[in-house]
Amino acid sequence: MPVASFAALLTVWTLALLIPGPDFLAVSHASVARSRRDAVFVGLGVAAAMAVWATTSLVGLTVLLVKCQPLFQAVRLAGAAYLAWLAFQLLRSAARRTAPGAAAGGTALKARGAAAAFRAGFLCNIGNPKAAVFFSSVFAALLPPHVDWEFRLAIGIAIPAIGAAWYAMVACLFSAKRIAAGYARARRVVDAITGTVFAALAGELVVVE
Repeated sequence: MPVASFAALLTVWTLALLIPGPDFLAVSHASVARSRRDAVFVGLGVAAAMAVWATTSLVGLTVLLVKCQPLFQAVRLAGAAYLAWLAFQLLRSAARRTAPGAAAGGTALKARGAAAAFRAGFLCNIGNPKAAVFFSSVFAALLPPHVDWEFRLAIGIAIPAIGAAWYAMVACLFSAKRIAAGYARARRVVDAITGTVFAALAGELVVVE
């Protein structure tokens, strides 16, 4: 196994994870607005989508997606629609004077099952075609021309594992009592800001070619 290439790829991937984006917003907001458990499952959904992108990149399918403009545009618009829906839900929550559980100091949004939280995270990541561009470009730059299946398998496991671990940390951090209490006091402002950011990201996906 080319250890240097493996280490370089995972280093780039870890640094990319640290840059806040839609996935980070989805997990952190689930932590403060719902529960740590909900946020962990959102993170697992994101990691599952990362596994899909990594696997398709390793076999060359993301390159085809990027080059096939009709399919790429369909994914882009679907992702924008999903982010717009998230923005609508958050802005609607921000517009409410009260929310279920708010009077008792609880979370503002209704509880949801593990499958629903997982699906939310998965759709948030899989609907972002920038992930296809990222994986295909990074793999093309850092992977040797010919690598064995053990190396590909190790990458396919390591990438979603690092993602799951990172978002589990985010879930634990933002679900801390002090942060959750701060959200309870400033729910409408936080939801409005987060919803606005999601709306801006959706608009970016629509406008930017």
